[in-house]
Amino acid sequence: MAAVAERVAEAAARERETAERLRRGGSFSEFEADSERLAAVWAAKHVEWQRVRDLIAQAGWGAYEPERDAQGSMWAQERGERRSGALAARAAFEARRRAQVDELRAELWLAAAPSRLIRAVADRAGLMPAQFLAQLAERVVVSEDGTVSVPPFTPSR
Repeated sequence: MAAVAERVAEAAARERETAERLRRGGSFSEFEADSERLAAVWAAKHVEWQRVRDLIAQAGWGAYEPERDAQGSMWAQERGERRSGALAARAAFEARRRAQVDELRAELWLAAAPSRLIRAVADRAGLMPAQFLAQLAERVVVSEDGTVSVPPFTPSR
């Protein structure tokens, strides 16, 4: 109970400190860009520690028992699910990023004549010019002497 009382006091002090700095418009540190969020976090921690203190006192526990705290257990489970979801989303993002390492995205500016030719061939094949150029690039052959060529092919959808 004494440890919880210390946490309540610490959270109350931090809440007052962050609220005062926020009111004065001062920054907390070069690492804390969102002062309002920090103030809200300390306010929430203060409320939660008060809830735990009140629960211990009302239940007559000698110490906090998380497994008997239905509200805290539910919040912990929700927090775990959000964390798992965030980790899964991050892993999926990393997998997509690794897959894109081999991709090349290019912006191409061509003179009018080659541009018209590419558009005409792409239109005839029912493709966008970028799709036709991708098929063209897939068929590029580089010979031993460094000559670049593309064997004849018919673009497809």
